[in-house]
Amino acid sequence: MDYQIDIGIQPDDQPYEVTSFARKHGLTIPVADAVLFAKGPSPSRAACDTAALAFLCAVAQYARKQTR
Repeated sequence: MDYQIDIGIQPDDQPYEVTSFARKHGLTIPVADAVLFAKGPSPSRAACDTAALAFLCAVAQYARKQTR
């Protein structure tokens, strides 16, 4: 018997689904949708992950400036 176990890892050339992308990065659905939209119709998952990290860093930096 040859069983294949799918643990949810998608190849880098498959686009993200908005809800899974939002969950992975702790984003709201509208924000995740905007980040994915900004990266184009079919970007790599690595590019989307990098964009999410850049967004979160920008939000954190903005929050730090607001508290000073």
